[in-house]
Amino acid sequence: MKNCAALLIITLVAGLALSAVNEITKQPIANAEETARLEAYETVYPNTEFETPADAQLLLEGGQAAIDAAGYSGCTVSDILFAKDQNGERVGYVVAAVSPNGYGGDISVAVGIDAKTNQITGFSVLSNSETAGLGARCTEDEFTAQFAGKEASAIEYVKGGGATGNQIDAISGATVTTNAVTEAVNSALAVYNSVLKEG
Repeated sequence: MKNCAALLIITLVAGLALSAVNEITKQPIANAEETARLEAYETVYPNTEFETPADAQLLLEGGQAAIDAAGYSGCTVSDILFAKDQNGERVGYVVAAVSPNGYGGDISVAVGIDAKTNQITGFSVLSNSETAGLGARCTEDEFTAQFAGKEASAIEYVKGGGATGNQIDAISGATVTTNAVTEAVNSALAVYNSVLKEG
């Protein structure tokens, strides 16, 4: 009986300690995640300031409807920001989207889009659970740099190199990942073209 009481007390103390540590670290973790998110946005649309639209929820709902209408299975829009120059003029957008179809699960991306040229300014993978050395290469510059300068219309991937126009080269040995990334990028572009594009 004494052993049971001792185990109960140890379990309660350990549970309270874990709860306290969780509470103490919750805000620093949230701050670090927000900083990482903004740094990724600065990568996809450099030299701009970001602003959350006043009608963000309405834009997100419209964006999700555009993704669904385009047929990107299970993809979601997670963020829409205005990109503004140093004079406060809106010059473009950052759209974050998620594809659930990666080899390891969700792949979250951010895409910068210039409103004047209708071109992608940059692309970044925000999070992924892909296999190291294969699908996880979706975060490497060799892959991500392919998106900048592409038209803000559907991106396709090709295997074996030789991408032209609005195509990118697939990651060798990681077709599922490449497909999921392309799907997430195209979801972001569907949001831009259906909800954000001016004129």
